[in-house]
Amino acid sequence: MNRYRLTKWVVRPAVIIASQIPIAWLLWDTVVGNLSANPIEDITHRTGTWGLAVLLATLSVTPLVRLTGWSHLIKLRRPLGLSAFLYLSLHFATYLALDQFFSISGIFNDVVKRPYLTVGFTSFCILVPLALTSTNKMVKRLGGRRWARLHRLVYVAAAGGVLHFLWLVKIDKREPIIYASILVLLLALRLGRRRRRLPG
Repeated sequence: MNRYRLTKWVVRPAVIIASQIPIAWLLWDTVVGNLSANPIEDITHRTGTWGLAVLLATLSVTPLVRLTGWSHLIKLRRPLGLSAFLYLSLHFATYLALDQFFSISGIFNDVVKRPYLTVGFTSFCILVPLALTSTNKMVKRLGGRRWARLHRLVYVAAAGGVLHFLWLVKIDKREPIIYASILVLLLALRLGRRRRRLPG
């Protein structure tokens, strides 16, 4: 089996299925009552951390392609990116419906007064147009260069997500620091490649 077929028929389906395991796990825990004593906080935390993890996995695809030379892996970016958006949409929906009970004024006051919510909400808003323009049709409509420039904002959204996580956690910051370290590494790889392409 060549690399194209292996990616299409094995790797891509496996990655898509793996990216959906956490939501299936969360649904199971919800149905059977395995959530923590604070179920809203539990759902919010799990959807947020998994959304950020899958988003960073999305950003890892291009460096992985360059490292391995396996160009067909680039097709993993779209399903991973949409999976990340799904988790982060559930993260926001949990806050919207179960925490704030759709109170627009309450959400507005929260977002304005709490910096970690300000940056988290802004990051989510950045991801909305990226998800909406993820189709081949939108790539053609926007043009490759404009589409690529727009989708570079994913790094801004990821940085905001990491900052949101760091500011949210008050005591044990080991988990958000791990996410921050991964993002710094990914940004360093991207900046390093851009510098190599610049004329000396």
